[in-house]
Amino acid sequence: MTDGRNQQRTLVLLRHAKAEQSEDVPDTERPLTARGHADAAAAGAWLARHALLPDVVLCSTARRTRQTWHGVALGMTGSPPEGGPAGTAPAVRYEATAYEAQPDELLKLVRAVVPDTGTVLLIAHNPGISLLSGLLDPQRADPDGLRTTDLVVHLPTTRWAVLAPAGAPITARHTARG
Repeated sequence: MTDGRNQQRTLVLLRHAKAEQSEDVPDTERPLTARGHADAAAAGAWLARHALLPDVVLCSTARRTRQTWHGVALGMTGSPPEGGPAGTAPAVRYEATAYEAQPDELLKLVRAVVPDTGTVLLIAHNPGISLLSGLLDPQRADPDGLRTTDLVVHLPTTRWAVLAPAGAPITARHTARG
């Protein structure tokens, strides 16, 4: 086990996939649409193609984010043309505080990961996830924020525990569509 100082760290932010609009169910229970399921799988395939397989997944407990993670996991384990094998299963933490979280609350979740973690995937909601991306890289963040199933890859320049504003440049972004 390393001390985490010289290891490359990658933080992938993912806004959940397209969810159904319904006043008949609580917001936390809104499911993904058919397009949302397809887009989530496409996000997983993109992560696999770009060797961005997570070691740790931090996921909101809302139904649409849990379903997004499920689709991403399926997409990562597809056949090589669809994304490729996902390797070892990541540690998945469902975090109630990620629902309706402000960027500082999401940053606190990221700071709490085990120091030698290489890649973290954070699946959450707007506006918090978009604001976190802007906080980590104010120069390169999309001023319009993340759309559904948008992936933004940040490379932290410090250990997880001390990740700070402007401390993780954006190196890639992708809108996954199935």
